[in-house]
This record gives sequence, structure tokens and C-alpha cells, in this order.
Amino acid sequence: MRVAALISGGVDSAVAVHRLVEQGHDVHLFYIRIGRDDGSGDCSADEDIELCRLIAARYRLPFDVVPLHDEYWDHVMSYALDAVRRGLTPNPDMMCNLVIKFGYFEQRHGHEFDITASGHYASTEIDADGYKWLTTAVDPVKDQTDFLARITPAQLRHIIFPIGDLPKSRVREIAIEQKLPNATRKDSQGICFLGKINYNDFIRRHLGERPGPIIELETGRRLGEHRGFWFHTIGQRKGLGLSGGPWFVVKKDIENNIIYVSGGYDTEKQYGHRLHIADTRWLTLDPWDGRDCENAAIAFKNRHTPEFLPAKITRLDTPGEYLIESEHKVQGIAPGQFAVLYDTNCHRCLGSGVITGQNID
Repeated sequence: MRVAALISGGVDSAVAVHRLVEQGHDVHLFYIRIGRDDGSGDCSADEDIELCRLIAARYRLPFDVVPLHDEYWDHVMSYALDAVRRGLTPNPDMMCNLVIKFGYFEQRHGHEFDITASGHYASTEIDADGYKWLTTAVDPVKDQTDFLARITPAQLRHIIFPIGDLPKSRVREIAIEQKLPNATRKDSQGICFLGKINYNDFIRRHLGERPGPIIELETGRRLGEHRGFWFHTIGQRKGLGLSGGPWFVVKKDIENNIIYVSGGYDTEKQYGHRLHIADTRWLTLDPWDGRDCENAAIAFKNRHTPEFLPAKITRLDTPGEYLIESEHKVQGIAPGQFAVLYDTNCHRCLGSGVITGQNID
């Protein structure tokens, strides 16, 4: 099988390449170069590419660098900055997978191959009717299906994940056993391709500062000052600069530039049970085939975490809108983020919807 393998310079994608070669596939390596914002921190793209070249040489594979800088900034970061400007919490990693890795790359290169492979911690399976499903990885801590939950059915049909059946510890072991050049390289941190850029510095450079009050929700007492509501998200605890905490961000008044907080680890103000979602998209099939569903059992995540929350979901009158009612308290329900939906076995990732913050009685 002819495989287009996305490689990043990290250990996960390198071991994915090793497994593809072991399985006898005809593999072509691609590195997607996005670049960094002008004047920003430590750029590791050159180091990444050099490591990719070493992997390519090791296995005698063709290797190309694919520049998608303009596409990334025009679509992924414009989306993220617009969401932040409106007081929402974006997920640029999900948009990057949808638009860049399995979007523009597929249109320009991936479609020429039988399949595209990536080093994500995820798996797929084919059901008895021939439908392909995105399924969770063996390693629950590293599972990345929540970052893939926005891709299209067509994109999913053309992707494989060679390390989804391995725990991270085994991936490291394989890299060491095979003496791969990045075997001991630390995992990358940061938002998608932003790398080591400080998030607040990035937001400040593009949106500036707009000082406003931090107010205790219960009492109306002014506790301090923030530098702009766009630096904060619902559920945030760190970085508020307040004494006598802990304090959690529980509400934002965008029009008046006010951040509301509530004190204490157990403050009920940071929790909720109901999530209204819109623009819901299914990865493979609508589980209810377009029919009404009321209090149907699912599991979901509203943030990147190993834990799944059991819930009931109800389809609302407006297309794409659903109400999720969680069986457990949900911390930090942030408008703009995604609720990622799973079957009750927490195995198949069904799709995702955008959290609106709207209250549904």
C-alpha cells in the first residue's frame, strides 16, 4: 500500500513510520511547515526537519516539506483570534487537523496515495456494514480522538493511525530499541504549531490589552484588575493574580469587559450539568439517522482529559443543536469549546458540537 506519512520530528510519528516500514508499505514522508508568528519565541522547525531527514535516510524513504503557512494563518489562527476576541474559547488543534493536516495536505498530496498515516494516538475500525469509525487509543492519557473529532467522514476514510494500539511507554521503548535519532526527545508542548510561544504573549501581540475589573460573583466585590477578558477562559484558576484563593473564572461580561470569579475549590459556580451545543457534526453516521432522540445515552468530554462523562443527549428543534445533560458535575463549561461525543463504551468517537453557553430550560 502506498502511504503518505505525516512526520513531525517527534518520537510518535517516527515510530509510526517504523511500523509502516515493518509492515511492508511503500511510504513517502511529509513534513507540514507552518512557520511561526513573526518575532515570536523559539522556532524549532529547522530542528524538526533535520530529524525528519534523518528518519527518512534511516529507512531510505522519500521526504518532502509541504509549506502551508498562509493556509494555517488564514484559516486556523484567524479562527482562534476571532473566537478569543468574542470572548470564546477556541480549539485551534481541532481546526488544524480539519483544515491543514487532513484538509489542504490531502487536497495537494495525500489524495495521490492509498492512505495517509499520522502519529496521533487514536485508532479506527470497520463495522459489519463497511463503515469506518474513529476509536480511542489504548493509552487513555495520550488518546487524541478529541482533537480529531471535527474531521470529515471523507477525511476519516483516508487516515490510519499506526501507534494507536500502543501505550506511550512502548512507543518510547521501540524508539530506543531501534536507535531512532529522536528516541529521547521530549514531547512537544503548546497549541498546535505555536510550539514554545507563550500563549498570553501571542494574544497580547494580536489583540493588545484592555484592563478591566475582576469581581467576585457572589458579593460584587472588586478583587483586582485583568489586562483583557481575552486572556481568560471559563474554569481558569491560575494566572489571575489574586490573593486569598483559589479563585475560578465563572463568567465573563464581554460588553463591559468584566471577569467574574468565585472562591474555593468546591465552589458550585464553576460547575454545571447541562451543555447546549450547536453545529454538531458526526464523524461516520448520525447515531439516530436523523430521527428525534430524547435522553439517549452517550459519553462525552468537554476538555482534553482521560476521563469520559456519562450523559443523556436530546436533539433540539434547530438542526445541529442538542442538549447534553451530564450525570456528573462538569467543570469549566466554556462557550466556544467543543463537546466531543462518544458511545457509552467510550470506544467510538461519534462527533462533536460547539458549546454555546446558552441556557435551555
